[in-house]
Amino acid sequence: MPQKPDNTVPLFSNYISRQIQVGKLFLGAHNPVRIQSMVNTSTLNTLATVNQIRELSDAGCEIVRLTVQDRKEAGNLPVIKKELIRQGLHIPLVADIHFRPELAEIAAHFVEKVRINPGNYVDRNREKPEYSGKDTALALEKINERLSPLLKICKQKGTAIRIGVNHGSLSERILVMYGNTPEGLVESAMEFVRICHREGFDNLTLSLKASQVPTMIEANKILVEKMIAGGFNYPIHLGVTEAGSGEEARIKSIAGIGSLLAMGIGDTVRVSLTENPVNEIPVAKELVKYYGRNKKAINETIRHATAYKLQPGETLKNITGQRFPVVVTGISEKAELRYDAKQGTLVSGANRKCNIQPVQEFPVLENRIVKISYPGLSSGELRIRATVDITLMVGQTSSAGLYLENGETEKSDHLVDLSLKILQAAGKRFSHAEFIACPSCGRTRFNIFKKLEAVKSKTAHLKGLKIAVMGCIVNGPGEMGDADYGFMGSGPGKVTLYKSQEPVLKNIDESEAVNALINLIKKGGDWVVPEKRTTFFKKIL
Repeated sequence: MPQKPDNTVPLFSNYISRQIQVGKLFLGAHNPVRIQSMVNTSTLNTLATVNQIRELSDAGCEIVRLTVQDRKEAGNLPVIKKELIRQGLHIPLVADIHFRPELAEIAAHFVEKVRINPGNYVDRNREKPEYSGKDTALALEKINERLSPLLKICKQKGTAIRIGVNHGSLSERILVMYGNTPEGLVESAMEFVRICHREGFDNLTLSLKASQVPTMIEANKILVEKMIAGGFNYPIHLGVTEAGSGEEARIKSIAGIGSLLAMGIGDTVRVSLTENPVNEIPVAKELVKYYGRNKKAINETIRHATAYKLQPGETLKNITGQRFPVVVTGISEKAELRYDAKQGTLVSGANRKCNIQPVQEFPVLENRIVKISYPGLSSGELRIRATVDITLMVGQTSSAGLYLENGETEKSDHLVDLSLKILQAAGKRFSHAEFIACPSCGRTRFNIFKKLEAVKSKTAHLKGLKIAVMGCIVNGPGEMGDADYGFMGSGPGKVTLYKSQEPVLKNIDESEAVNALINLIKKGGDWVVPEKRTTFFKKIL
């Protein structure tokens, strides 16, 4: 009997479109999406900073951020700018300001943009259990007073301001009123937007970042809705902060940035990696190539997709004990289910069988197996396309099986690994430890690249555990707020270890810190011995 024509692709695209309520806005769509990175050199070291900016520019970076911690660093900005111009480099610079708003007022004279954090313009540690309307009005009056000098300078010099809010740096008042939520991120930024607009300053870029992809995506979607409601249209900078290193970090960044670009959200992007900053640029270029200002991105995301429903009375949880199992057709020791095309059945590792049949119910993905095929794509293309598609697909889904195919280009184990990493990035399933690690900058005073890799090599098997490796105190305590254990730079060659948000071992030598972390995890009862995996399906093959 001839098969019916496959019309699941438009159905699937329509499903994705329904998840994207702001997808056709394309804020600032007349401009191309631009790529940004940040140097990790000391701003006092002119030669090293200029050399790294050149490397980034040669790789394709279009905007460079550098840290400004004190007046000396702020005073060296014109020296760096002069040397860049002497060498023929006319790349825009962004001064990254933390804790000391007055430094932004100095930096604004010499760079194209200053990045400020709303949390630095408010009173801290007031420990108020609640805030009244009067309290909020007084707080906003103080913010206006503290922000006004910077706005005047930026107007005179033509300097832009990036309002950058991180998930771990919300003010006490915002936390009390909104919690550490996407709504809190948005309101923290919008308070500053309203003040700037009232003062007649609109040369703004907005940035809402989080280390957790779902939080980052949701915050930016809400931000766009709030801007539309308020009559604003400011550029948005995208990034998943503290993404870490390696393949997992790239997939987290692709999931967050790529999904929003596919919705039409985003004007500049930064892929934050705890690696050489130059390594960030190729991933960012791929994202911009596929999804930057591509109005057809949503409808072109999936070349072929099919959904299967289970036989009556069965659930994925019952069959595998897993709400988001991975399906293969070949042999893989890492997948929970194998699809037998001849029999039309799913077979679990425990040799339990379940009949399935194709359906065209993409708006209903709960407890369905979703098969997505990308025939002939290269590994790089597959990583980009599959990560964005799957992240969009599972956004509001609590249980679904993932069946990823790429013809014969990729082996089953590789497809399973990719599927698991995407599901973890999307916050749907944790198959290894979650690492929260900052990308390093001029504030870092220990070798964070090597230490992160050492921590990962010893602890990656601790499934579900969140471990933070942070370069300094600026974002460290806040961004690792929901981590189980933290490894934070506290001075030159020194590290402080945390359990939850409490510092346990302070200022220990970085050479001893990894072993000390492992001992702390063991003491906390969270250590398990790595298991030797046995091959799934060996009973039936």
